[in-house]
Amino acid sequence: MIGVDAGDGDRMALAVLAQYRMATTHQMHRILDQPVRIEQTRRRLARLRAQGLIEHITLAQAGRTRVWFPTAYGLQLAGEWPELRGRRPAKTVSDPTAVRLKAAHTLTVTETALAFLEDARRHGDVCRPLDWIPEVHHPIGNGQAVIPDALMYYRRGIADKSGGAMLRAFIEVDRATMGPERLAAKLSLYDRLHHYTPTTPAHRPPAQPGMESWRHQYPLFPRLLFVLDGTGKTGIENRISALNAAAHSLRSFLSQVPVYATSLTDLITHSPT
Repeated sequence: MIGVDAGDGDRMALAVLAQYRMATTHQMHRILDQPVRIEQTRRRLARLRAQGLIEHITLAQAGRTRVWFPTAYGLQLAGEWPELRGRRPAKTVSDPTAVRLKAAHTLTVTETALAFLEDARRHGDVCRPLDWIPEVHHPIGNGQAVIPDALMYYRRGIADKSGGAMLRAFIEVDRATMGPERLAAKLSLYDRLHHYTPTTPAHRPPAQPGMESWRHQYPLFPRLLFVLDGTGKTGIENRISALNAAAHSLRSFLSQVPVYATSLTDLITHSPT
């Protein structure tokens, strides 16, 4: 397999970049969570780059931070692995210009993932790197779709015979690039997804008439978490107020689906737990 050693973390490193779109060297070191020095993570990334599987850009405005992303070849290879089969990578994820333009938002999404991954490790819960799945497409009719920044699977307690509570969540990361009202309007889209039942062509009898589309993927509708960043305390409060205002007309939805909002700073400082 062109020198990729599945036993030393190279495969996981490529899988993470294929799924997360991009990450800094420090983020990759934390995601992989292996008992090695960060210099070894740098060597691993350099090795994958030499094999043509990943590439990087340098953010001069962030202390010349390196941002790693998969090449088209790396995406093709990783897409053949069982753990990534069926995932749809972004079409521009291997384009350096697109990576540069999307870096601020995507790296914030990756940092949000790390808040949950590291909290799970501290508490003995189960949330592994590939349990964080960015941009899962959910049609809601008329050519529209709900595409959360990430879908997360998080199991409380160590997985054993009795198991633990599975907490699924749609994650929306907002960096204050849109107004509070536009952010709050996303609540209505999730309400539509919650009620959306695809129409069945007239010539085909419905297998399960009247079933909402999300039930084909989830036993329960995932909870919804807004993670807010890119603005100060007042900006965060304004955005949460807009979400609360939008919630008044969606009481039925909110009575069935837990919805939360927090700043990324609070999420990291106080932990998701």
